Amino acid sequence: MNSRELIGKITIQENISPIERNKIKNTFVIHIPNPLASYYSRFTEVNRPNSIVFVTKNPVSFEKILRATKTINIEKNMNISGAKCEVILGRKKHSGIRVKGIDRYTNIENIQNAFKKLDFEFAKSIRLNKGTDAIVRINKFFNLVNVGEGLYQSPNNQDRYYIEIPKDMSWDKFRDYTFDIKNNVSVTNYDIAKGIFYESEGITDVLRVVKPNITLDMVKEIQKKYFDRLS
Repeated sequence: MNSRELIGKITIQENISPIERNKIKNTFVIHIPNPLASYYSRFTEVNRPNSIVFVTKNPVSFEKILRATKTINIEKNMNISGAKCEVILGRKKHSGIRVKGIDRYTNIENIQNAFKKLDFEFAKSIRLNKGTDAIVRINKFFNLVNVGEGLYQSPNNQDRYYIEIPKDMSWDKFRDYTFDIKNNVSVTNYDIAKGIFYESEGITDVLRVVKPNITLDMVKEIQKKYFDRLS
C-alpha cells in the first residue's frame, strides 16, 4: 500500500464550549469535543480534553505555531500537536491555535503560558454558552495509506478514512447532502467533515469519515452516495 504525507485543511461543524478554569485569566479558550466521545469513553476512565483552541489576538502563521509547538514539546517533555485554526461563530471569525494531546484539563494553563512565553498574544474572553454551534477550520498534516481509488486510511487511527471527491461543495450544500445521505445509507453513527489536500498539481477536495470499527465497504457506500450527488 502506498503511503502519503500531505498538508491540508479540515472543516468541521461542532458544538463547542468555553474553558472557564485552568487557563490564563480573561483569555478566550475553547474546547472542541470528540464527536464520538460517547463510544470511546467506554474504554477509558480518564477525563482529558479532546481539542483545545487558544484564541489569539491576531492571526498567527502555521509556521510560528509549528515552531512553538516543537519548542514546548522539547522543553516540557510533552507530545502535543499544534495547528493553525479558525473558529466561526455566526458572522465572527476567531483565529487561534488548535492543540491536541493535552493529558489533563489542569495542564491547559501550563501549555497556554508556554505559548505566551513564545510571544503569542491571546484574545480576551467573550460570553459563550456551552454547546454553541460553530464551524472550525484546521490546517494540519495528513499521514495517509492508499486503500483504494481515491480512498485513504490514517495509519494512526484505523477508524479514520479520507475520500477524494471530484469537486468542491459550498458549506450549505455539503450540509444538505450530508443530512440527506445519513437518512439514506445503511452506515450509522459516523462523523463526516469536509477538507482539502494541498498537492503540487493543485487542490484535492476530500471528505473525512470517522466511525468506530468502520470497514472499507462502509466507506465505499458513503463515497458512492456523495458521488451520485456530485456527478
